[in-house]
Amino acid sequence: MNNKGLKWKSLLFIIGFFYILTSQVYAQDQAVADSLAKTYHEDKLNGIQKLELLKNLAFNEINDSELAIRYANELIELSLLENNMAYLYSGHLQKGNKYLNLGEIEEALINFFKCVEISNISNDIPDLGTAYMAVADAYAAMRTYSNAESYYDKAIKLLRQTQDTIALASALLNAGDTYLNNEKPLEALKYFDESGLLFKKLNYQTGLAYNLGNVGIANAILGSDIEAENNINEAVKILETQKNYAPISIYLTYISDIYVSKGNLPKAFEYAQTSLDLAQKYRLKQQISDANLKLSQLHELVGNQEAAYKHYKDYITFRDSVKNIETVQKIADLRTEREVSQKQAEVDLLTQKRKTQRILVYATLLALFLIGLLALGLFKRNRYVRATNKIIAAEKERSDNLLLNILPEETAQELKDNGRVEAKRFDSVTVLFTDFKGFTHYAEHLSPEELVSTVDFYFSKFDDIIEKYGLEKIKTVGDAYMCAGGLPFPTEDHAAKMVMAAKDIVEFVHNEKNNAQDSETRFDIRVGINTGPVVAGVVGSKKFAYDIWGDTVNIASRMESCSEPGKINISEHTYLLVKDKFNCNFRGNIEVKNRGQLKMYFVDGLIKTI
Repeated sequence: MNNKGLKWKSLLFIIGFFYILTSQVYAQDQAVADSLAKTYHEDKLNGIQKLELLKNLAFNEINDSELAIRYANELIELSLLENNMAYLYSGHLQKGNKYLNLGEIEEALINFFKCVEISNISNDIPDLGTAYMAVADAYAAMRTYSNAESYYDKAIKLLRQTQDTIALASALLNAGDTYLNNEKPLEALKYFDESGLLFKKLNYQTGLAYNLGNVGIANAILGSDIEAENNINEAVKILETQKNYAPISIYLTYISDIYVSKGNLPKAFEYAQTSLDLAQKYRLKQQISDANLKLSQLHELVGNQEAAYKHYKDYITFRDSVKNIETVQKIADLRTEREVSQKQAEVDLLTQKRKTQRILVYATLLALFLIGLLALGLFKRNRYVRATNKIIAAEKERSDNLLLNILPEETAQELKDNGRVEAKRFDSVTVLFTDFKGFTHYAEHLSPEELVSTVDFYFSKFDDIIEKYGLEKIKTVGDAYMCAGGLPFPTEDHAAKMVMAAKDIVEFVHNEKNNAQDSETRFDIRVGINTGPVVAGVVGSKKFAYDIWGDTVNIASRMESCSEPGKINISEHTYLLVKDKFNCNFRGNIEVKNRGQLKMYFVDGLIKTI
C-alpha cells in the first residue's frame, strides 16, 4: 500500500464540516446546539424567533448529522409557511451541508442548487457567492475537480464584491483544499495563505483551525513533516475546544502518516488508533472507514496480515455503507461466522422481536408527532391563506376603484368580462368643452409645479360639479376640459343638466378670480356646448381611455372656441332642447372654420320656472 495512506482523500470531508451561517462571524459549537435544544423542546417560540432557533440548531449540531437534517427540514417547512426567503435559503444550505457530511452528495447538490435558485430570485450577491461555494464543495467531494474549480472561481469573484470577509475566506480555503486533493499543493498554499490572513484578522478560530490543518497537510505532501505536524497539532487544539471531532479524526490520520514517513511506527499506530476511537465514539462513518484503512496499512507494514485484513474488512464495510452502518456490520459478521447454536438463534430471534416492538412503538409515536406537526402546519397555512385572500380582495377592490376612476362602470365591467369594449352609438349626447383665456401666456411665466397645481385646483372642482349632475368626464387636454351627458346610459334631460353644470363652472371660476390673492393665478373661462349623436368606446390596449367621436364633438369644440370669457355658448341643437328652461340670447349666424355659418346662443344667468 502507498506509504502516504489515504492519498489525502479524507480532506474532502473536512470541507463538509466548514460552513458559514450568514455574513456574521459564527463558529459551529456543539455546546451551543445542546443548549438551544432545551429551548427547542420547550416549544414556546413562534415566527422569526422559531426560524432563528432552527437555523442555529441546524448549524451548530455537529455530532448528529441526521438530527441536524431534521432541524433543517423543519426550518424549510416553516420558512415556506412564513414566506421567508432568507430562512428558506439557510435551511437548504444547512441541509445540503449535513448531507455532504454524510457522503450523500446527490442530496447535497439538490439543496445547494436550490440555494442558487433562491439567491438569484432575491438578487442577493453574498448568498449567491456562498451557494456557488457550496456547489463547488460538493463537486470537490465527488472528485470532479474541474467543476469544483469553476464554481469556486464564481464564488470568489462574487464574494470579493461584498463585505462578507468570512465567506470569502471560506471560499479561498475550500478552493485551496480542492487543489490539494488534485495533488497541486503549491497552488493550494497560495489560497491557504490568503484565507489564513483573513481568518486571523477576523479572529475566527474555526476557520483558522481548518486553515492550519490544511496547510499542515500541504506541508506533509511537500515533505516538510515537522512544519506539518506543528500545523496540524495547532489545528487539533482549536477544534478540541469546540468539540468538533470529525476534522480532528481526519487530522490524526495525517499525523500518523507523518510518523510513518519518520519511521516511528509506534507513534503512527497511536495516532491512527486515536483517530478510530474518536470516530467510533461520535459515529463518524467516513472517518471510521478512513481510520480503519490507515490501521490496515500500518499492520501490513509490520507484517501483521490478520490484523491488516480485519481493519481492511471494516474499511470496506464502512466505505460501502452510507445509510445503515449497523445492518451492514451485522451482515459482515454473519458471513464470517461458521456455526451458530440453535439456542443463540432463539435468543437472537427474541431480541429482534423486542427490537421490532420497540421500533413499532417509536414509529407510532413518531407518526403521531408528524401528524401533529402536519395539523399545525395545515392550521398555519390555512391562516396564511386567509390572510392572503384578504390582501387579494383588498387589492382587487383597489384595482376596481382605479378602473372606475378611468372608465364608466358599465364600460369597466364589459372590459373585465370580455377583455375588450365594443364601440357604441348614442343618438343624443350633450358634449361640453371649457378653455381658460390666456392660459398659454400665464403658463410661460409659471413654474411647472405652480402650473400643475393651478390646473388641478380648477379641474378637481369641475369633477365635483360634473359628478353632482350625473354627467361623465371624458378627458382633459392641457387646459381644456371635456365632459358629456346622456352616456353611457341614455337620459332625457342631459342637455339641461349640462347647462346647469356649465353655469356652476362659470360661477365657480368667476368667484375664484374675484377672491384670489395677489400671489395666486386665476383665469377667465369659455364654455361651449353641443348636442347630437356620438360613438363612444375605449381606446388602446394599455392605459385604457374612454373617449367619444363624431361631428357633435367637433361642433362642441367650435362652440367653445367661438365663446367669450364667462359665457356659455350653445349650438342650435342644444338650444332647441333647453329653450323652455333657460333664457338664451341668439347671437346670429357665426362663421366657423371648416363648417360655414352656424347659429349660436349665449345662455344668460336666468333660469325659467319649470
